[in-house]
Amino acid sequence: MKAEEIRTKTLDELEGQLGDLKKEQFNLRFQKATGQLENVARVRQVRRDIARVKTIAAQKRAEKK
Repeated sequence: MKAEEIRTKTLDELEGQLGDLKKEQFNLRFQKATGQLENVARVRQVRRDIARVKTIAAQKRAEKK
């Protein structure tokens, strides 16, 4: 996911997307623990996407103030 795609979303959409990414991260960790994880690179992608969403959400909150 690109940062430009994330910047076009509203704060509410970002919070929803953050929840979805955290659920996916949980599921990936569960798959890794049980040995069912096929795409190990996805763990890194999700972690970075979470960081991007959090960063941009914080920037948007700062702009509002």
